[in-house]
Amino acid sequence: MESESRPRFKRAVFKLSGEAFQGNNESGIDPHYLDQLSIAIRTIWNQNIELSIVVGGGNFWRGRDANLFGMEQAQADQVGMLATLMNALALQGILERDGLPVRVMSAIPVPSITESYIRRKAICHLEKKNILIFACGTGSPFFSTDTAAALRAAEIGAEVVLKGTNIEYVYAEDPRLNPSAEKYHKITYTEVLSKNLKFMDATAISLCRDNSIPIIVFSIKDMDNLRNVFFSDNIGTLITDQ
Repeated sequence: MESESRPRFKRAVFKLSGEAFQGNNESGIDPHYLDQLSIAIRTIWNQNIELSIVVGGGNFWRGRDANLFGMEQAQADQVGMLATLMNALALQGILERDGLPVRVMSAIPVPSITESYIRRKAICHLEKKNILIFACGTGSPFFSTDTAAALRAAEIGAEVVLKGTNIEYVYAEDPRLNPSAEKYHKITYTEVLSKNLKFMDATAISLCRDNSIPIIVFSIKDMDNLRNVFFSDNIGTLITDQ
C-alpha cells in the first residue's frame, strides 16, 4: 500500500469508454453519472495530479457496426470520432460548471468548437494544471480509442494508462459467461498478447509495452476507485513488463 499523502503517479492518461457516459441508460449521456465523475476527478486534481482523459463514443455510435448500415469501415470510424467529441464537450461542460480548468483537444480540426491536438501545447496545458480531454481518437480510422490513449500517453510522457471498465480485473475469460474465470492481479504485456485477452486492443498494448508505460485496468462502477488507484496498488490489474 502506498502512502495516502503521495500519489503513485504524477501524470496519467485515463481512458473512459463511451458506454460509461450512458450510466444506467441504454444510450446517450446520463447527467447523474457525469455529476459523480466530476466529483471523482476533482479529488484527483486536488492532489496536483496532471490528468488527461481519452473518451470513447460507444454510447452514440460504434464503428464496428458499420456493416449494419452498409458503410465502409473508414467512414463509420469517422462517425465514431465525432461521437467522442460530443462526449468530450459534455464532460468539459460539467467539469467547468464545477469550477475545474479544462481543455478539450481534438485530433480532427474543428476550430470553431475546440483546440486541435498539438503535443507541446498539450504538455503546456498540463503544466498549468489544466485537465485535458482528448477527443476524436487518433484522428485516423481503423484505430481504437484505446490506441489513442496509449499514443497520447507516450507523446505527453504519462506515467500510466488507466482503463476504467465495468469489471474489477482482467480475466482469462469473460466473467459474465464463466463466473469462475481466472483473474489477474498482475500480468505482462507479452502474456496479454499471447493469451489474446480482449480488454484492450493489441496495438494499444504494444504501444505501452514499447514505451514502458504500465496499464491499470479497474472498475469504474465504484467512483472511489478512480482516486484510490493513485494511492493503492490493490486496485484492479496491473499490466507491465515484469
